[in-house]
Amino acid sequence: MAKQTLFQYAVLWHPNEQQSKDGAKSKILVNPTVILSTDMQKAQLTAAMSIPEDSRKEIDQIEIAVTPF
Repeated sequence: MAKQTLFQYAVLWHPNEQQSKDGAKSKILVNPTVILSTDMQKAQLTAAMSIPEDSRKEIDQIEIAVTPF
């Protein structure tokens, strides 16, 4: 079994240009979360799977931030 490493991820939503004009601001969809994963790609996949269902329709406005420890 491959050695696992700590990763931290968060999921952010950013408004498009029209939403920004209407006063919308970026928000955190998934608070920073610490996980164990064997590599960055698997950690990113885990983060992507945590995107709330109701936000998936605006996937082009979602940012996934992942960092290893």
